[in-house]
Amino acid sequence: MKIINSVSDMQAFSKKEKLHGKKIGFVPTMGFLHKGHLSLVEEARSQNEIVVVSIFVNPTQFGEGEDFDIYPKNFHRDKELLEEMGVDVIFYPTVDEMYPRSYNTYVDVYKVTEKLCGASRPGHFKGVTTVVAKLFNCVLPDNAYFGLKDAQQVVVISKMVRDLHFPVTIVPCPIVREADGLALSSRNVNLKKDQREHATVLYQSLKKAEEMVENGCLDAEKIKKSIADKIKTYPQAEIDYVEIVNFDTLEDIQVLKGKNLIALAVKIGKVRLIDNIIVEV
Repeated sequence: MKIINSVSDMQAFSKKEKLHGKKIGFVPTMGFLHKGHLSLVEEARSQNEIVVVSIFVNPTQFGEGEDFDIYPKNFHRDKELLEEMGVDVIFYPTVDEMYPRSYNTYVDVYKVTEKLCGASRPGHFKGVTTVVAKLFNCVLPDNAYFGLKDAQQVVVISKMVRDLHFPVTIVPCPIVREADGLALSSRNVNLKKDQREHATVLYQSLKKAEEMVENGCLDAEKIKKSIADKIKTYPQAEIDYVEIVNFDTLEDIQVLKGKNLIALAVKIGKVRLIDNIIVEV
């Protein structure tokens, strides 16, 4: 397994492999890997001759007062996990390599970034789309793998790829959960023991919403109220948003129809967690 730090070396590696007709699968991460990340790697490994995983905590997607400075890191552990998975390359650039002092170019996707996390974290998706566009130009992948825990991110990046004609196929992958339903996240490590127990309310409230739909309730407001009421039973849980939107456009809906995204963001103590389910009717 190679570890590549420079953009030029990463591009040279990918160009050489492509000349030999090899497909490149790419998994972008911010490190501190968990089973969710590894499920993306496994999917990439099954579909491509070459697998590249990037580890880069991207400063431009963190707002003032967010957790950039305390975002968990353990490169040695990540390296061992990826080596065991048969990854070919870890792309591990520095902030200066990705954003030199003269850097002044950004990618901004409109409309689909204005809801959900985009509404409560201004500038977040501008940072996400910029770094993903840059990573695509560094790695030159054929396929890129993203977890649906960040469902809005999948929609936003898919839109960017279509609009800017990137020759990359976006492969969405299912959420991986703990046994008690909590969606795997690198931020989970920052939860205290009692907060970790309270965090299960996110998935519990989503499952209750899913049951309501299965029982014939398609009223978005009633479903959102049910979710919020459930979360409010836990005193440490502070709701950022509970939304139900069309999965493809992220537009608000009053009555569930077709493919719907039921999404929420909740702070447990100082840790902001997101989760969602996709419901088709």
